[in-house]
Amino acid sequence: MHLEVLLKFVAYYGSAWTEPPKNNIYVRPLVLWHGLGDSASSPGMLDFMELIRGVHPGIFIHSVYIDEENAKDQRAGFFGDIWDQLNVVNAQIRAIPELQYGFDALGFSQGGQFLRAYVEAYNDPPVANLITFGSQHMGVSDLPACRPGDALCYLVRIAARQGVYSSYAQSHLIQAQYFRDHARLPMYYAQNHFLTVINGEVEETRNETFKKNLVSLANFVMVRFSQEKTVVPSESSWFGSFAPPDEEDDAELPWDEEKVLPLEQQPVYTEDWIGLRTLDESARLTLLTCEGEHMQISKECWLPIVTKYAGSPAPATLSASPPPLYPSPGISGLVVQV
Repeated sequence: MHLEVLLKFVAYYGSAWTEPPKNNIYVRPLVLWHGLGDSASSPGMLDFMELIRGVHPGIFIHSVYIDEENAKDQRAGFFGDIWDQLNVVNAQIRAIPELQYGFDALGFSQGGQFLRAYVEAYNDPPVANLITFGSQHMGVSDLPACRPGDALCYLVRIAARQGVYSSYAQSHLIQAQYFRDHARLPMYYAQNHFLTVINGEVEETRNETFKKNLVSLANFVMVRFSQEKTVVPSESSWFGSFAPPDEEDDAELPWDEEKVLPLEQQPVYTEDWIGLRTLDESARLTLLTCEGEHMQISKECWLPIVTKYAGSPAPATLSASPPPLYPSPGISGLVVQV
């Protein structure tokens, strides 16, 4: 969000949030995280925010950014270290008085798994309902497709393809940090320091606090697009992934013939590494399908979701614990301080 837009929000709503709301009840605010190639205050994001206000009048909405300048914020969706960016977002959220009692969170595409990482690693202030549209929760087996004429995207794809599991790519190229090559899982487990961590896939970096935080959600809603072609496989939006290939039979099969392991067959679910099974068994994990291609979100898709999972009255509970710190892993592995 541009600074001037943020200041208008603070000026309009700020005085009502300097103290706990009357009767200790408030309308829970909403935090958005945009997708690849977008920015926090792009026309599309601002328009969507207005649509949400039409459903929930008076709701406070914050669109997170890595940089207040649109072009730089868009670039940050391609370049950087995700843990560094999450530290920026965590500090940003904690500095906004309107969010101090907690909020709902809605992420588009890669913004969805980044918000999930916020829940697991920080969650202070806490998230109540987490909604993700077309997010790559089990990573991608191909880098996201580029829009025609998007030179920056094409350059990133070329660089990442040349060494997706190199130390440089895993700390500088955003999409490489959630690239999960099902044919090279040992390399992925050894070199990746983002997706493996938030999915609990490597025992040494598995974190009970991450599980505790995710289980604290009131609802976790994951939306998959029916004609998805950008996220490969599309079932990643529901924690599905391609099965490791059988070396004798299907190592060279095209994607549309490869076996997909659904959520219920993933160790992250069956062994409950991050709390997905716990959420599911308590009826707090919801898998939805929206018609259309990647990020073609029709009113029929978003309206019932936003109506049900955002903008509800909630008790005000002040978050006062100090923020955790998750330094960039660099080449020596992730150091997690809780």
